[in-house]
Amino acid sequence: MMTSVDTELIRVLGDPLRLQIVTLLARETLCTTHLVEETGARQTNLSNHLRVLREAGVVETEPCGRFTYYKLRPDVIAHLAGQFTDLAESARTAAGNKRACP
Repeated sequence: MMTSVDTELIRVLGDPLRLQIVTLLARETLCTTHLVEETGARQTNLSNHLRVLREAGVVETEPCGRFTYYKLRPDVIAHLAGQFTDLAESARTAAGNKRACP
């Protein structure tokens, strides 16, 4: 079984600040102001990272008055986790396979 992991999603989540944002949003839905307070990042920098996460489908927005709240899409994270689970299973299955050198 050949397993492919979503490399674009890995790239998106590979940034430390974006991973921190995702970790925070896994606990609760937050607005930009909350995320600035929690991460210490500048608002413009944070907004750029949130845009990347939105475009990748990792987070979605929820307007609330003059604020925009962000929430994590757990299905996207679960799908990526499933890809890694499949990859680990493939590695277990292939553990005894060794290609001979020419």
